[in-house]
Amino acid sequence: MGYKSVDALQNNLANTVFHYAKDSKKAAGRALGTLVELVTYYTLCSWGLRNHLVIERKLPEFANSEIVHNVEFSLHPIRYMREIEINPISLPVTPAKIRKQIGDFPGSTWKQNQIVTRNGIKRNAAVLVEAEQGPLVAHVDHLEETNCSLAIVELSRDPFAIFECKRVGVEEGMKKGPQTIEKAKQGAYVARSVSSLQKVRSRNGDFQGIIENIDGTFRIAPYRRLLREIIDASSLSEFPDFMLTVGVVSNHGNWFTSENYNKELHVLAQSYDWLLFLTDEGLYQFIDSVLINPTPRFYAASKAFRASYSGKSGKNRFTKVNIDIAADKALRDFFESSKSIVDAWFNVIAPSNVSVLNLKKDLQALRSKGY
Repeated sequence: MGYKSVDALQNNLANTVFHYAKDSKKAAGRALGTLVELVTYYTLCSWGLRNHLVIERKLPEFANSEIVHNVEFSLHPIRYMREIEINPISLPVTPAKIRKQIGDFPGSTWKQNQIVTRNGIKRNAAVLVEAEQGPLVAHVDHLEETNCSLAIVELSRDPFAIFECKRVGVEEGMKKGPQTIEKAKQGAYVARSVSSLQKVRSRNGDFQGIIENIDGTFRIAPYRRLLREIIDASSLSEFPDFMLTVGVVSNHGNWFTSENYNKELHVLAQSYDWLLFLTDEGLYQFIDSVLINPTPRFYAASKAFRASYSGKSGKNRFTKVNIDIAADKALRDFFESSKSIVDAWFNVIAPSNVSVLNLKKDLQALRSKGY
């Protein structure tokens, strides 16, 4: 690969893909932020967690429903799942067509968002219904000329984990992006507000964990030990409203590296249960392999990316929410066939002395505990 850094890659994208923009480097930087979210989403899918996912969901603070926070990805226990096929199919794929297959969802209003549009844009983790017990979500498995297969998943209202992505670009002539610390503080606040497991710093600087028991008493122990006890428990029924919080940050000047990081990363590392660092090398490997110099197998992803950033009016077809159906298939193939490569793109900033494989194991343990 010819790029020595993500900054060099951003400049390259600015001069080629985003040359039409008034501020081409800033436009390229915003697109890089979208790519970090896409890498996170398809990594979670490759870990077998797709059917648990909801995208950009509003979550209330723990025991304070008056304040809600929008989180990029939340992972929920599955209450019920059914696979369906619409055959014959004519686009668009709508909630009404799914409703004909599965019947009504009592006491709930169906949404109108299209799952697949007439021009082949798919909605990832499409919420069909918001019910008191949790959302009903559709995931498109395959779409062919005559039929469409989907997984319809009823999820528990409360997630067992959340993921948020944080990235800020550096403007020309500046050493640090002006919004970096504000984004770090916002992410830290959410991470420490949504779960029933709370942190208290002791006088020696260590964190203690505190969580309320079912009978109203409190369990207090060193934070990491208590977190391990909850994850390893046979059920989460004794720990209602617990959720694992995970942050994903990328570098590009503002976050330094996973070995040498600044105040912003310290703020995030002490707030999220897990803080992952998507390396420069990983990000530009993804961009080079899939978007810039793809093999024919992944060309559909490159085509959708370039079509979304051509300078012409039209709907973006390369985001974590809305994506070209052929590009989605290409990305699923890439991440499924490159699991060990992609996992190596993530360095773990917190906790210490573990790998991303430990996080994958913890998430798979939490998803099996029911609701």
